[in-house]
Amino acid sequence: MSSTIASRRYAKALLEVAEESGLAEVVAKDLEVIRVTLEGSRDLVTMLKSPLIKGDTKARILKEVFSGLSEKSLLFINLLCRKKRASILQDVIDEYSALQDERGGIVNVAVASAVELDDEQSKMLIDGLAKYTGKKVRAKLSLDKALLGGVTVKIGDTILDNSVKHQLQQLNSALTENA
Repeated sequence: MSSTIASRRYAKALLEVAEESGLAEVVAKDLEVIRVTLEGSRDLVTMLKSPLIKGDTKARILKEVFSGLSEKSLLFINLLCRKKRASILQDVIDEYSALQDERGGIVNVAVASAVELDDEQSKMLIDGLAKYTGKKVRAKLSLDKALLGGVTVKIGDTILDNSVKHQLQQLNSALTENA
């Protein structure tokens, strides 16, 4: 089984158990603590991915590092370690977040613009994207001066490119084909 499929299955199971217990938000916060910790500790990530370290040892280390987490989250970490799946913990966290957003009708959108958008422009863009997708939009705005003008929007696998750079590339292609 690929790690992506396994990550999604574990995340789905965790979300279902957490929702049944009324702890979906608590677990989400716990997972965010784990994510931040793992991003800041290359040694911890290396330990999780190491086939030389036994699952029991990984579980004990993670229990010590994350002792302030809820019991559900600690049990889940222990389960991953016992099933020799500690290496996919980061992927499970990403999948859990994605599933929670999916169930909440939230879509994550990455917007790159050539110039800094003011609050009104950002709101208009986000409102337009919400109407376009039919979901609540969580936008991550960034600046990309290479676009020359306009914006690019990434919604999942879909890219909406309304940048001057893209339009110039299309014009160049059209002119080159006809020459």
